[in-house]
Amino acid sequence: MARPTLKNVAERAGVSVATVSYVLNGKKKYISEETKERIYKAVEELDYIPDMNARGLAARDTKLIGVVIPQTEPGSELMFHNPFYGEILSSIEYQARLNGYQLIISGMDVDANYMRLAKERNLDGIIAIGMYPDELYEQFKKIDIPVVLVDSYCKDKFFHNIRIDDTMGSYEATKHVIGCGHRKIAFLSGMLKENGVMKKRFLGYKKALEEAGIAFCEEYIYEGEVDYKSGEELARLIAEKQQGITAVIAAADIQAIGAIKGFYEAGINVPEDMSVMGFDNLEMSQFIIPGLTTVGQNIALKGERAVELLVENMDNPDMEKQEEILPVMVVERGSIKQI
Repeated sequence: MARPTLKNVAERAGVSVATVSYVLNGKKKYISEETKERIYKAVEELDYIPDMNARGLAARDTKLIGVVIPQTEPGSELMFHNPFYGEILSSIEYQARLNGYQLIISGMDVDANYMRLAKERNLDGIIAIGMYPDELYEQFKKIDIPVVLVDSYCKDKFFHNIRIDDTMGSYEATKHVIGCGHRKIAFLSGMLKENGVMKKRFLGYKKALEEAGIAFCEEYIYEGEVDYKSGEELARLIAEKQQGITAVIAAADIQAIGAIKGFYEAGINVPEDMSVMGFDNLEMSQFIIPGLTTVGQNIALKGERAVELLVENMDNPDMEKQEEILPVMVVERGSIKQI
């Protein structure tokens, strides 16, 4: 059945479309109670539901925020394979709802044209998670609405930016592992793309090795995808190579958790035979055995601040661009052995 329209309600109530609109929108115009009752009865009989998108287009305010997660690796499904996105999206959705906004979530390919969607849906603002300075980023510069970047290292003042110091976080993680006596330390990550989060975490790992006088070994670097399965596969590969590695630093908790499983399947126990360090402090990290020692960041706060900053900019279009760097800390559990 076709969706009932405002015109259908007007015909059923025997009034003009304008009169129906005045009544349903609560406009201050004298309309008799008898006419109002006929309109409300028609709405109920037809099960009429206002088209909020059409109303927003007319008012230039749809109460819609776009959330974009660029798919940076071929065939990847980041939103489904890494719980980090579930945690931050949950925070963004809750904070947006508190402010009267709804979300449109898009996992965009790196060459996708997002401008069309933004214009078609008349988005009030956009939050982009993990944006690189590529073609999609250049398109965003042409969108005349507020944009907040999360976890981005784009070097300009076009957009607001909220992130952590990924290099420092990984540096502290590596220092912790070195402090526990480990010298042969592998690094697991996603693609080490320039100006990306993974590359920044790799640089922190490398810096800590250099400061401790430990020679950097290219063969200890294992690139995969940022998901559980990749962590498993990389751990099995490390076990097969028998390089004398005693500790692994993963650039994401989900990879670290997969690695623990991969080592277990290869007959290597964590932390007795192999120490594992993560990054993110996902909620699940405290529930696995052993509990994952990791770099903690406040994922919920990151999403919350992204919405608050976006709403502030929507209310004040001329506000200066802001960059916020949230703190990180090492969270100790049971996956690192002192040797």
